[in-house]
Amino acid sequence: MLTLYAGHRSRDCAGFSRRDFLRAGFLGLGGLSLPWLLRMRAKAAALHSGFVRDRAVVLVFLAGGASHIETFNPNRDGPEPSRSITGEVKTTLPGVTLGGTFPGLAKHAKKMAIVRSFKHRVGSHEQAIVHVLTGGTDATGQGKAGFSMGSAYARCRGSNHEQTGLPTYCLLTAPHNDNQYGRELLRVAKGSHAGSLGAAVEPFSPGSNGPGLTNMQLHLPIERLEDRRLLLRKLDHLQRGLDLGEGLDPFERQALSLLTGGASKAFDLTREDRKVVDRYDTSMFECGKKVFEPSILGKQMLLARRLIEAGAGFVTVQSAGWDMHADVNNPGVKDGMEMLGRPLDKALSAFLEDVEQRGLLDKVLVVVTGDFGRTPKINKRGGRDHWANLSTLALFGGGLNMGQVIGKSARNNDVPATQPITPENLLSTLMHTLFDVGKLRVARGLPANLIRRIENAKPIEPLFS
Repeated sequence: MLTLYAGHRSRDCAGFSRRDFLRAGFLGLGGLSLPWLLRMRAKAAALHSGFVRDRAVVLVFLAGGASHIETFNPNRDGPEPSRSITGEVKTTLPGVTLGGTFPGLAKHAKKMAIVRSFKHRVGSHEQAIVHVLTGGTDATGQGKAGFSMGSAYARCRGSNHEQTGLPTYCLLTAPHNDNQYGRELLRVAKGSHAGSLGAAVEPFSPGSNGPGLTNMQLHLPIERLEDRRLLLRKLDHLQRGLDLGEGLDPFERQALSLLTGGASKAFDLTREDRKVVDRYDTSMFECGKKVFEPSILGKQMLLARRLIEAGAGFVTVQSAGWDMHADVNNPGVKDGMEMLGRPLDKALSAFLEDVEQRGLLDKVLVVVTGDFGRTPKINKRGGRDHWANLSTLALFGGGLNMGQVIGKSARNNDVPATQPITPENLLSTLMHTLFDVGKLRVARGLPANLIRRIENAKPIEPLFS
């Protein structure tokens, strides 16, 4: 007898955990359990298909706290300490500039909404990362409450794509040689947790050689696969051919495709056109403080695009090193922005061009944010310190109203001069982008606390009006 799932905890909308889903290939390879599980998932998805929009999110998280001043609010008319020390570049929007390390993104400003009144109240790294990544559902960022924005989406859509089997929520990280970068990676992983929504909607994090990707690959010789299909044939009393694809129904074919590497092909960048890979490539930029290594941000952004195309719905890309105090562990602002701003500019520009060429720009919403912003004053070492009263936020694409600046900062670039936009507003914006919230309210089987969180905060209204 084959066990299809174990225990009763950590279920998704269909009643199964993602771990059960991935293990199903080993428990019932070739069709005994996995096609059945796919059928059940498809039925569950059909119940919720009325409110799920054909949209996806790529969240680029600048761990360490990117300066709002040197990124998206150079404050050219403000006093000198609060102006960008990397200069500024004109964009395609009249009167709007970006920090001096973003000449590529400046050309894409009409695809961009810059939020200059984003703030929260948490000023320490670990807690701020959790607070922002949970969309404010963890008010203090202690990791004891709330749930990540990606987990919220996966809980409503389902933990895997019903056709490809790819996990809905993915977290792209990679091991770092620099200890400071490694700490920031762990903080982002903590902030990406599912919390009360359950382990079924924790992010799938393949890493560079992580176990998650291994679980999506077949580790049996073809002879054993054929033997198990023979067993299935006898058990089901069906006449099936020896060809692996012959006579299979859609769910069995989907299961076979998943188990023989169909979904895992999305992680294989060697399948990508070389010219596209080169366009994304950021390996010429060396990143670090005590230990340097080539930037992999371009590779991560290309992988994010491939995962979205393969059925993922929410992909978080972690970028480390943005804590620019100019101290023993971190660079100053000028050197740090040259080191990290340039690869972000290239990788994100390549992504925007790529998805637009593929007709996906209106279907993919890119969000760029981080722990918090930086102080409007430069410290004596040439760095900026933590500053949550005004933080970094920009959005691209997603079928929303782009080509605008939302909100305004005070003259000293230290606090919002207009109504503040908060992580709660960001969560609501993402949910309104990804779902028909009116239909979501009356959907069956979703946690009441999740629905309340989505309803209680307003989305960033200029993006929808």
